[in-house]
Amino acid sequence: MLKKFLHHIEEVLSAICLAVMTVLAFVNVISRYVFSASLSFTDEITTYLFVLLSLLGAAIAAKRGAHLGFTILQDIVGEKLRRIMVLIGYGFAVLFSGAICYYGVFMVLSQYAKKQITSGMQWPEWTFGSFVPVGAFFLTIRFLEIFIKEINHKKERDEAEI
Repeated sequence: MLKKFLHHIEEVLSAICLAVMTVLAFVNVISRYVFSASLSFTDEITTYLFVLLSLLGAAIAAKRGAHLGFTILQDIVGEKLRRIMVLIGYGFAVLFSGAICYYGVFMVLSQYAKKQITSGMQWPEWTFGSFVPVGAFFLTIRFLEIFIKEINHKKERDEAEI
């Protein structure tokens, strides 16, 4: 049960983010038309949740193998070079998303140390800033899973050729 939940944690968190964003946007629209006043905090929370949702969506796409790829070079080279290009691509994806996670942690620590607050709600900035390293962590894990799977797939193919 826990393993299944962890396998689908990005989808669960994305659904929660999307539901909260939808409710907040709806409440803000009703507030504008009924009370002629906008709720400024809804825009702020929705923006921060969109950052998390984007990173979680990228992790879901990575898990499903649904990221867009520019395969024109891969289509014209041999199988071995194609495999190397795929490994290099996923290696860079792991490094890039890992860098976002790593530097995102320092961003959050800086926000916490400086006691930064959000402009609209006056809440601690680090609470929403933490969405960046959290989302990037999920993305890094999924790219790392694919990278390892590609390496193992290559090993299996090499062993089969022997």
